[in-house]
Amino acid sequence: MDSIMSKLRNLDAYPKINEDFYSRTLSGGVITLASSIIMLLLFFSELRMYLHAVTETKLVVDTSRSETLRINFDVTFPALPCSILSLDAMDISGEQHLDVKHDIIKKRLDSHGNVIETRQEGIGAPKIEKPLQRHGGRLEHNETYCGSCYGAEASDDECCNSCEDVREAYRKKGWALSNPDLIDQCKREGFLQRIKDEEGEGCNVYGFLEVNKVAGNFHFAPGKSFQQSGVHVHDLLAFQKDSFNLSHHINRLAFGEYFPGVVNPLDNVHWTQETPSGMYQYFIKVVPTVYTDVLGHTIQSNQFSVTEHFRTGDVGRLQSLPGVFFFYDLSPIKVTFREENVSFLHFLTNVCAIVGGIFTVSGILDSFIYHGQRAIKKKMELGKLN
Repeated sequence: MDSIMSKLRNLDAYPKINEDFYSRTLSGGVITLASSIIMLLLFFSELRMYLHAVTETKLVVDTSRSETLRINFDVTFPALPCSILSLDAMDISGEQHLDVKHDIIKKRLDSHGNVIETRQEGIGAPKIEKPLQRHGGRLEHNETYCGSCYGAEASDDECCNSCEDVREAYRKKGWALSNPDLIDQCKREGFLQRIKDEEGEGCNVYGFLEVNKVAGNFHFAPGKSFQQSGVHVHDLLAFQKDSFNLSHHINRLAFGEYFPGVVNPLDNVHWTQETPSGMYQYFIKVVPTVYTDVLGHTIQSNQFSVTEHFRTGDVGRLQSLPGVFFFYDLSPIKVTFREENVSFLHFLTNVCAIVGGIFTVSGILDSFIYHGQRAIKKKMELGKLN
C-alpha cells in the first residue's frame, strides 16, 4: 500500500515549496491585483454571453413558392389633400390593384400637421336632394334612385348613384372625367368645392397591402387611375390643377412582420419637392428573412435595401406621372437568423481558458520583472565594489 501511495506521490505535477522559501515582492503584488481584476472582468463578460442568446446567421437559396408579400406603410403628404390621393399596386404577373381602398386609413391634416378627420377611404357621403334619374327625370316620391353613368355603364341596368360610382365607371372604361360639374352626382355632392375646401391640407395614409411575391410596384399619386391602350394613367383633369406638391415623410415602411434587430432604411425619411411637378422613385431590393428565437418561434419576414431617384416633369419631354413610386424586386437569397444559447461546457471551457491564460501570463510577467530587478541590483552591487 505504501508503495502505491509513493508512486502516486511521484506523479504530483504540482510540487509544494516550503513557505520559508517564499519571497514576496511589491511588483508581484501589483501584478496579482491587476490580473485578478482582469480575470473578474473577463469572467463577467463570458457569463453575460452565456446568459444571453447568440444569433447565428446563414445565407440560403430561397426555395419558397406561392406566398404573398405583406407591405406595411405609413406615409404623410403635408401638401396633398386626401380627396385627390390614391394608391395603386401592380406586379409583373399582370395583376393590378387600382385605387386600393381596403385596409387603408386616411387622416386629413391641417397646415400644422394636426389631424382634422380620420376616415376609411372615400371622399364623404353623398347628399341626395332630388337627384337626376338615369332616364332623365328627377327622383320623385316612392321611386328607387338609379343615377346615370353617362355612357360608361357596363350593362343596361347598372346605376351610378354617387360621384364616386361615376368616376369608377369611367375608370373601368378607360375614360377621363374632364369636367365633374357636368355630372349631376358630382355637382350635387360638391366634388370640386370639396377639393377647393381641402386646398392647403395634407394627408396621412397608413395600412397594408397583400401582394404576390413577385417583382412589382405600388405608388401614391393624385387622381383616379385607369388603363388606356395598355398604359397606366391617372385622371388629373378633374382636379383642374397644373402641379401637385408631392413632398412626403415616410413614417414607416416594412415588408413583413417586425423581428428583433431589423432595420428599415426608409423609416422616418423626409423629402421636400422643389420643382413644380415630378415623379419620386424608390428602387427596393427585398431580401426574404427567417428569424427563429430561442424558444423555436419562427417569424417569416423581409429586409430591404433602397436607392432613390427623382424624375422631373420638364416641358418638352415625355411627361412623367406625378407621384411617389416604390419599385420592389425580390432577392433569390434568403437570410436566416437563429438564436441559440451557449452550452455550459463551452462556458466552462472559456472560463478555464481565461483563468489559466491570465495566471500563466501574469506569472511570466512577474518572473521577468523579478529576475530583471535582481540582475540590475547585482550589477549595481558589483559597481560599488569596483
